[in-house]
Amino acid sequence: MEAVEAHERPTLLRKRLLIVTGKGGTGKTTITAALAHAAAAAGLRVLVAEVGRDSQVPRLLDPAAPPVGYEERQITPGIRAIRIDPFEALAEYLGLQTGVPGLVSRVVRNRAFHQLMDASPGWRELITLGKVWHLEQMRDAGGPRYDLIVVDAPATGHGVTFLDVPRVVASAVRAGPLRHHTEQVEALIADRTRTLLLPVTLAEELPARETASLVQRVREGIAVSLDRVIVNGVHAHPFPEWPDLPDALERLPASTAFEKLPPPRVLAGCARHVLERHQLNAQHLHTIAAETGLPQVRLPYLVDGVNGPEDVALLAQSILVPPVQEAA
Repeated sequence: MEAVEAHERPTLLRKRLLIVTGKGGTGKTTITAALAHAAAAAGLRVLVAEVGRDSQVPRLLDPAAPPVGYEERQITPGIRAIRIDPFEALAEYLGLQTGVPGLVSRVVRNRAFHQLMDASPGWRELITLGKVWHLEQMRDAGGPRYDLIVVDAPATGHGVTFLDVPRVVASAVRAGPLRHHTEQVEALIADRTRTLLLPVTLAEELPARETASLVQRVREGIAVSLDRVIVNGVHAHPFPEWPDLPDALERLPASTAFEKLPPPRVLAGCARHVLERHQLNAQHLHTIAAETGLPQVRLPYLVDGVNGPEDVALLAQSILVPPVQEAA
């Protein structure tokens, strides 16, 4: 498929780098897959970069796909994936800097070196973001190798630290290659034309609270663009054309019988439960809007969950719509 011209794309697809974060269990990895699917469907060359211990996105896009490692690999047409292992990235970086990649690789694989590095704070985040920067900079004959990179970033609690490390290192290192390269990474994160942070949440109390805290911390200390919150699993009104259905069922005589259905009182209880679930969702949506001040992209609740490419494609249809700004 031919790529849509940049000015004709939805705003999300005009970026070069989308960093997806969110509290564990909110579906950020699924959202990463949906964004990649939507971008590839628009004709873009997409790279998904996972930074966790396990590779999960490929199986969402193709159930037969094996997990990916540090070598980029095509998953579906238009989508490639990589899992950024920080030790592999460190070996690559030091090999390029020293010119002796074989020696560096042996040192980095040494168990004692691993133990030393595991006790050193911040290096994993810095080297991982450095690899993301390197991937964004890669060029082919016709221009950038990838039109869009989607990063499945650490969960919300660690996500702020992940993004803040380049600033901390740049402020601590006075000169040299490390400072120069860190400043380049920091510039990419701060570039509003290239990079966007996408918080993913649920319309539930704890994820909503953590998302509000994330947005506040980013605004106070990290120069990265935020323009929307993705709210996953939003319950639609269960019966919009009959909002008083629970009361109507309860008013029916107890003797009323429905073929192959429970008695009216049981049906009324079920109807009231799903209606209250929707109403609670709506309250949390309002809270997220009020506490973040950001518009929302609301994705539908899928009764059976996300089990493969068809479900990912369904979410991809909704993820590029213009976000909704809730009235105060």
